[in-house]
Amino acid sequence: HNIDIREEAPDQTAKRMFSLLGILKYKPPGCASDMSAFRQGLVTGSKPIIHPILHWLLQRTNELKKRAYLARFLVKVEIPADFLQDDVVADTYHQYEELVEGFKTLHRECEQLKNCGFSTAEIRRDINAMEEEKDQLIKRVERLKKRVDTVSNHQRMLEMARQLRVEKEREESLMQQKQEQKNQLFHAEQRLQRAQQQLKDLRQASADAKPESLMKRLDEEIKFNTYMVSDKLPKELESKKKTVHYLQKVVAEPAMGHSDLNELEAKIQEVNTQINQLIEKRMMRNDPTDDKLFLFRQQASIISRKKEAKAEELQEGKEELLIMEKELAQKTNQARDFDGTEVLKGDEFKRYVSKLRSKSTVYKKKRQELAELRTEYGVLQRTEEILKQRHEAIQQQLQAVEAKHGITGFSDTQEELERVSALKSELDEVKGRTLDEMSEMVKKLNALIAEKKTALAPVIKELRPLRQKCQELTQEYEEKKSLYDSCAAGLESNRSKLEQEVQGLREECGQEETRYHYINCLKKITERQIQRAADEMKLYVSADPQERRKALREQYNRNILEQENMGKKLREKQKAVRESHGPNMKQVKMWRDFEQLMECKKLCFQKQQNQNSIGQVIQEGGEDRLIL
Repeated sequence: HNIDIREEAPDQTAKRMFSLLGILKYKPPGCASDMSAFRQGLVTGSKPIIHPILHWLLQRTNELKKRAYLARFLVKVEIPADFLQDDVVADTYHQYEELVEGFKTLHRECEQLKNCGFSTAEIRRDINAMEEEKDQLIKRVERLKKRVDTVSNHQRMLEMARQLRVEKEREESLMQQKQEQKNQLFHAEQRLQRAQQQLKDLRQASADAKPESLMKRLDEEIKFNTYMVSDKLPKELESKKKTVHYLQKVVAEPAMGHSDLNELEAKIQEVNTQINQLIEKRMMRNDPTDDKLFLFRQQASIISRKKEAKAEELQEGKEELLIMEKELAQKTNQARDFDGTEVLKGDEFKRYVSKLRSKSTVYKKKRQELAELRTEYGVLQRTEEILKQRHEAIQQQLQAVEAKHGITGFSDTQEELERVSALKSELDEVKGRTLDEMSEMVKKLNALIAEKKTALAPVIKELRPLRQKCQELTQEYEEKKSLYDSCAAGLESNRSKLEQEVQGLREECGQEETRYHYINCLKKITERQIQRAADEMKLYVSADPQERRKALREQYNRNILEQENMGKKLREKQKAVRESHGPNMKQVKMWRDFEQLMECKKLCFQKQQNQNSIGQVIQEGGEDRLIL
């Protein structure tokens, strides 16, 4: 802040310091109640306030410099909501927010480049090395140009080479684009299959979902939620409040010694003994055998405890399900970020496995074709070796004939002369070398060839039987491998069929189990209804009038009789009201007329009183007053 505080008001200075410390995220020592003292000490320049701030600033100079630099661009300007109603101001503010986001991305990229590990010394060394390589390449290009200048049509050949390079680069780019498009197509097909499967599942779910099942599920959810809201949660809240109240009470009390604790324990024991005595008296007064509702209360308490336990288990299961769904979403996101594809599920994984199996069969066929080609190549190679051996035998016979006629080495010399003449003509055309140099080169080459032949002759003799054995073993291996592949493919197909059959049987078993449980429930409901009908029949047929009165038929008959009597009384009352309606209405009209008559009399009386009071003279205290 480039400001002279001698010319600035203390309030402005304190406000500016507070804002800067807030941007730098400085936390003053002490609790929140000391903030007023901290502000006062900062304004007055108190040493216990200023020195910790300076110590904190000097320890984190680089970090705070960076934070202050970023605050100049990232702390947004506060604009009232009324001003943002203007379109121009709103557009400008939107542009300002976009620039702030752009600054964040650029600053992040800059930090990544700074932390990427490249130093200036390494970059300079790389630049020097590249310059040296550039000089070497320039020299090599110049030498190649000098060599090529002697060749006829070198410009046309260079142009063709350039075109070939361009076409190869284009071919590589097209192949890369093709591969990318294949990958995109594969991912799109996977997404399409996944969407189709989801659509199919949703349709099946909507087709299977009946209104009765949906209503039943909704009723269960409503009952559970109402139980949680009306019974369980209020009880838990009340218990928590009581616990907090007890804890606050304990905290508010002064510290207790050992004697105080002994006194409290003694009081607790006395109260417990009194409670036990009262319970014994109550049990003696109220015998549970005489209390008919005791068993029902006990059953109700057991059912309520079971209900609470099941509700807690259900709540824990829901929470665990939510946690598992979150973990599944995180794992799928991690897999998608790592591989770029989503994790396959269910039918998608099966389709993927079937594709792999089809590809494996194609691969096995291609591998078999490749093995056949390799065997054919081995046969051709063996044929070539046999032809070479025949050629060597003919050469030996030719040498023997030449030795008989006294012209040993004539054929070799003739071949060498032909080759040397060819080399001589080529070298004369290209570089103009002399015949002596060519002959010396030919001699050297002949000597090297002879040395290599003599050195490789025993190795070749040892290698021939080994090659034949290797070919036989390779052929036997390929036959065994083809048999193994066919057997493995058959076993794999049988295994997949058995898995499908097992899956179908498991599904059928599950359906039969659900059907069994459903029929069992219907059976129990029917038995309960039959039992109720039997009990009702027993009560109805019973000779005891008290037992007969407990029957539902008798109760319903009593209710019907009571309702009929009530309806009879109401009809009689209605008839009486109808008969007295006319005279009562006349009486009401007469009372209203009488009320209007009395109102008229009252008004007339008031008017008369007012007229009599006008112009009245009153004498009081020797004075005369006229009242109008």
